[in-house]
Amino acid sequence: MAGLATGVSPAASETVSVGTVSLAESGGAAGADVGLLHDINGLAKAAPPWFDRIMGFIGEYGIMLGLVVVGLWAWWSLRKRGTAEDSIAGFSALVWAPLSAAVALVINIPIRGFVERPRPFVHDKSLEVLVQGKTDYSFVSDHSTMAMAIAVGIFLAHRKLGWAALGLAFAEGFLRIYMGVHYPTDVIGGFALGTAVTLLLAPLAQLLLTPVTRAIAGSAKGRWMVRSKAAPEDPSTGRAAPLGIPEPRADGTGEKGLAA
Repeated sequence: MAGLATGVSPAASETVSVGTVSLAESGGAAGADVGLLHDINGLAKAAPPWFDRIMGFIGEYGIMLGLVVVGLWAWWSLRKRGTAEDSIAGFSALVWAPLSAAVALVINIPIRGFVERPRPFVHDKSLEVLVQGKTDYSFVSDHSTMAMAIAVGIFLAHRKLGWAALGLAFAEGFLRIYMGVHYPTDVIGGFALGTAVTLLLAPLAQLLLTPVTRAIAGSAKGRWMVRSKAAPEDPSTGRAAPLGIPEPRADGTGEKGLAA
């Protein structure tokens, strides 16, 4: 931007310094991107070493473990509430959450290869890097992509716990910058990719997963995974509400319908 304002050629402007690293070395990151990176990573420099070790572990593994816990909590809750159809839809949505994260990570492989943005610490030695050994490209952030994809999937299944999952996903993005391993735009790109994959492919995923969920719900051994024995009973029979598998109609016509 400085080269354009002063009439310098684009080639020359690539060597204009932004903060402590040039535009060429930052992989095309803008001044605001680098500035925000240094502001957030500066918090790690000011923190004691023991605190940074904890933050490094949480950013690398802890948030993901937290999302697993929230997902299991949502699954346990959905088994005990609503109708049988709600349980089937909720279970399918929860299964889609980790699958969408896997799909998003696969899509990110060519994106990273095309952009080829190096990690911010490759050229900027002033950063406080909390996790060593990162040798792949920076855009987009795998951790941010995966966390947001799972969080959105949980939100589709369980709104209340979905907000908690989204909070964890945003915390993951913040920590990736705090740890000095990603630019803010890497994180934003990961959020966008994870959200897009989960939402855009959700209808197709439900179409494919719902029959599988119905089959599990109709089996003697797998029924507990979809519907708890403590679920509300069907007021018309006094027994546990049916699980949405086809049953003969009472009129004896031989037609089959779906339970409510």
